[in-house]
Order: sequence, then structure tokens, then C-alpha cells
Amino acid sequence: MSATSPVRAVLPPDIRARKGQAPLVVLTAYTTPVARLVDEHCDMALVGDSVGMVLHGMPSTIGVTMEMMILHGRAVVRGLQKAMAVIDMPFGSYEESPQQAYHNAARLIAETGAPCVKLEGGAHMAETIAFLTKRGVPVQAHIGLTPQAVNTLGGYKVVGREAEADQVMQDALAVEAAGAFSVVLEKVPMGLAARITQRLSIPTIGIGAGAACDGQVLVVDDMLGFFTEFRPKFVKRYANLGGLASEAIAEYAAEVRGRQFPTEEHSFADVLKGKQS
Repeated sequence: MSATSPVRAVLPPDIRARKGQAPLVVLTAYTTPVARLVDEHCDMALVGDSVGMVLHGMPSTIGVTMEMMILHGRAVVRGLQKAMAVIDMPFGSYEESPQQAYHNAARLIAETGAPCVKLEGGAHMAETIAFLTKRGVPVQAHIGLTPQAVNTLGGYKVVGREAEADQVMQDALAVEAAGAFSVVLEKVPMGLAARITQRLSIPTIGIGAGAACDGQVLVVDDMLGFFTEFRPKFVKRYANLGGLASEAIAEYAAEVRGRQFPTEEHSFADVLKGKQS
């Protein structure tokens, strides 16, 4: 292989093969510039339906459309060279039937260039996952707290404590048996997440599920401090870029109002130097 050979992008079989190895690093991305930043350090870039809340000001992910996911999916794929893009199937695009799911999953992959999709749901979605995977659509499953079902769940609560634990375990086993190449565990108690991780042969990606998972995912705007409407317990702020941006905008506004910006340095002369008569 020559030194100029292109970098090979990560694909679903590579992720599946990482089970039990070095933890997988995953962040969301919704734009090309952020995808380029994520690409340098992460194994996967999740084009999450959280884009509705983070970038579009929606109160939940339920209003996100196929068109929004395609738009942001294309932008993210353009910014990736090695990390794998995973694109969320939005609410209402897959629940009706396996056929509906296949139609929309195929569209997402064809129109964005992402190699796989993610959908929410456990045992009740196993038939759909199997239908997709048998037809060449790699699927990342998502169990525990499933944000698209927030109205049914009654809020963004921990899922899997006490009597719920067995159902979450059964969900994990069902999506694995259906052919999912990995599974996101969201807001699952850490002990249960550890048992699921040990039991499954596919990688678990935790978000609020403890350190025993095979990988971790966070919303990039949460961990960078851009999204400040609320902060879930499982989010660690690695930077406060929102605060820095606010300070920079305030300084800009003050300089404009005080006619301190633009200066001569940022302006253009009427005559180029050396051309004066």
C-alpha cells in the first residue's frame, strides 16, 4: 500500500469485530465542520435525530423528518474520511411495517452515503431489524430510554431498574438475534448495562449506562457546552464553548456600537499601495 492510498472508512463489520477490545468512541455530528473534527478522533459519527432539539429548537425528537435527516446526513458524510456515519431513522419512518422501514432506510443510505441506520426499540422491533439486515441494511439498535417514545415512557427517565431489568435484557438479546451489529444502551443502570455487555456478542454503546459498555456516545453540543438548555446527569462538559462564543459575540457587539470595529486592518483602501500617482 502506497503512502498516498486513501484512508479506509470504518464499516459495520469493523464495529462488530471491536467487541471486547478498545472502547469505541462515538459523538454526534450534524454539520460538515463538526464531522471533520469528530472524524479525527472517533470511530463513529452519529447523525442523531437529536438534531431537532440541538439545531432546530424543537422540544423533542418527534418532529424530525426524513428530509432533515437526509440534509444533515449528507453534510456529515462529506466531512468524514475514516469514521463511520450512522444515521438515525426519524419517528414515524419505520414503525408501521418492515416494508416501510426498508423503503425509508434504503432512501437514507442512498441519499446520504451513510453505510447504516439506527432505529429505536427492542423485542417489538426485532422483526423489522431482521427484515432490514437480511436485505443488506446494517442496523444499529437502540434500547433502554428511547427518546422517540418519550410520550409513552412519561419522560426522559432511567429504564431498567428492578422489575424492568429483565425486559431490557430481553430487548438486548432480541436485537442481537435479529442481526443488529451493535446496540446503544441509553439511561440503563450501570450494573444491568454491564451484564448486557457481558452477555451480548455485539458491541454495546453506552449513553448514561456506565463504563462497562464497549463504547460511549455523547451529543457533541452537550459535551462542548454549546447546548445549554439542560444538561443530563450523564453528560460531562469537556469545554464551555457556548460561554466563550457568548463572550466573543458580546465583545463584537460592543466594538461595532463603539465604532472600534472594523479598523483599517479589516478595511480596503481606495487605491492599492504602490499605484498612487
